[in-house]
Amino acid sequence: MTDHATATLASAAEKYYEELKRFLIRKVGCPSTAEDILHETWLRAASRTPSTPVQNPRAFLYRIANNLVIDRIRRDKLVSRHVVQGVLPEDTPAKEPTADSRLIHQEKLMLLQKAVDELPPRCKEVFVLRKYEMMEQAEIAERLGISRNMVEKHLRKALHHCLKRLGESE
Repeated sequence: MTDHATATLASAAEKYYEELKRFLIRKVGCPSTAEDILHETWLRAASRTPSTPVQNPRAFLYRIANNLVIDRIRRDKLVSRHVVQGVLPEDTPAKEPTADSRLIHQEKLMLLQKAVDELPPRCKEVFVLRKYEMMEQAEIAERLGISRNMVEKHLRKALHHCLKRLGESE
């Protein structure tokens, strides 16, 4: 490529850089990929051996960029067909909790038990029946001889108290 043609394309690339970048971001959805394609666009334009001079440098750069996007999409489709997608073994969570996480969970359980023990007797009884014994609210109401509304109030009070206590520990 002649020095004049290179200078013309270089000034066009500089002039339309942001415009081309926005165009590519819309096409590929990723600013980093768009910049890679934009860089490749310049390399292709600069390494071109012209048989005729470029009449419209802007359109020429857009054409190269668009062709590179199409190539990228084709390559990505091909790769996705032949590469297994999913979780890599090193990203798979351990089946057993770590010693640290077990300690943290034990501390939280102790705090929760302490918070439950601090509840008023009836509130504690409702909470234990619902959360530990998994009884339905209607069953609890019938068993304790109170309304479902009262069961809900006790549960709200217990949950609020327990969450407050657990939040204080963090």
